[in-house]
Amino acid sequence: MAEPRRAGPTTTPGGPAPRRAAPTATWRRAAASAAVGCIAAGAAAVTVAVVAGPGPGLTGYVSEAGVTDSAYAPAYRIGVFALAAALLLLAAALRAGLRVAAALLAAGSVLTLVSGAVTCSEGCPLPPFERATAADLVHGGASIVAVASVVLAMLAIALTPGADRSLRRLGAGAAAAALPLAGAVGLAMLTVGRGTLVGVLERLLLLVALLWAAATATAVALRR
Repeated sequence: MAEPRRAGPTTTPGGPAPRRAAPTATWRRAAASAAVGCIAAGAAAVTVAVVAGPGPGLTGYVSEAGVTDSAYAPAYRIGVFALAAALLLLAAALRAGLRVAAALLAAGSVLTLVSGAVTCSEGCPLPPFERATAADLVHGGASIVAVASVVLAMLAIALTPGADRSLRRLGAGAAAAALPLAGAVGLAMLTVGRGTLVGVLERLLLLVALLWAAATATAVALRR
């Protein structure tokens, strides 16, 4: 009577081993997922502080929600700190080939943290139309450079040949929207000053930056 055949290995000796997710890739996806959560929580907290707070609405800066006298200032700062954490997590989630973008996001994270930690005075005055304190200049400068770092990170990803096609498309689309807005905000601040025009443009620019960061982090988290 013939001996029953035993099940052999699924691969031939010396053949390729089954592919497993690299620990680094798993860690990057986890960091990207955490970034998405921080963006959602941070954006929600800042939005509540801006909408429900005693600020001037669209005629003022978003940062005015963080003025110390406002009852919603703690919510604003928590939201800003969450967004700073999101930028750092997103920087860590990017692959090694995107070091320039990761460095820009890390710098944006640090500057966002400074922006949330240093509170501006009422109205968040900035030159050349208003007299600003040292804290106003530190807060305003950190906020401006933080947003600029994020916009440059969009460009860096869009212009990196080795980046995933989906990430490059997201970066190119966001940069195409953010660059004109950033230029318009800067020009309006120098020629018009604080008002409805700057307030609306600033909010649109921040919205583009948040949507890009969330979409990029989601794309990284879903990558296989």
